[in-house]
Amino acid sequence: MNGRIYKISAFQDNHRGCNPAGVVLDADVLSERDMLSIAKDVGYSETAFIMKSLNADFKVRFFTPVAEVDLCGHATIAAFSLLRDLHVIKMGRYTQETKAGILQLEIQDELVYMEQNIPDFGDVIDGKELSNCFDVDDNAFCSDMPVQIVSTGLRDIILPIRSLHTLTRLKADGNCISRISEKYDVVGIHAFCLESVNEADGHTRNFAPRYGIEEESATGTSNGALACYLVKYGDKNSDCSFEFEQGHAMNRPSRIFVKVMINKGNIEGVYVGGRAGML
Repeated sequence: MNGRIYKISAFQDNHRGCNPAGVVLDADVLSERDMLSIAKDVGYSETAFIMKSLNADFKVRFFTPVAEVDLCGHATIAAFSLLRDLHVIKMGRYTQETKAGILQLEIQDELVYMEQNIPDFGDVIDGKELSNCFDVDDNAFCSDMPVQIVSTGLRDIILPIRSLHTLTRLKADGNCISRISEKYDVVGIHAFCLESVNEADGHTRNFAPRYGIEEESATGTSNGALACYLVKYGDKNSDCSFEFEQGHAMNRPSRIFVKVMINKGNIEGVYVGGRAGML
């Protein structure tokens, strides 16, 4: 088990689709350069490196092929599903130390849920700024919901699209998205609509070329942020759950579960969950 690289599919939709992640156990001896090199060799959007922690049950660092990121939802689901399946941990609650803080995990028989930070709602952006990032004009964007930066661990631009037809046919300009991402210091653009292919609460696509990810098939942190956005603009006042589908445009259909805890109109907890298994 020591130093072995595991390849795990996270956010499976009935054992189909998924977002693959690399997982490296017992990574304490690896340098930052080693971890980046391994992440490049694995070639997935993120690889998780699991280490010992003095402050939590585990410490986890996340690397894309080009840089370290503070947190990664699908790689967390992959990592702790692997630890469960290898019998390193049992069902129950654990904590992970990340660069986004110490976060809780709920390990179930099939699903793993990870805690995210309380949402930070950032700048509202004029949708016209994003028109050149896709092969549509700004009329494709949903006018009664804002284009806004939201973070539950990583900053993303949440972009509402009018219809599933438009969303599934978006063609992204990676250079333009990278420039916008750098301007607003975000990971990328998380586009969504409230229609779905398979009875979900929303259909999403995620573009993060600034970090070497042209498109991602399942994004835990971004869908956590999206759930909080929908709570804010849907005026929900009690605990609620969401299921989002993603990855259909990549022929890797994925399903992401989000639980949002609300008290007196305020969001007090966010958990993102999914299924995972060996590739």
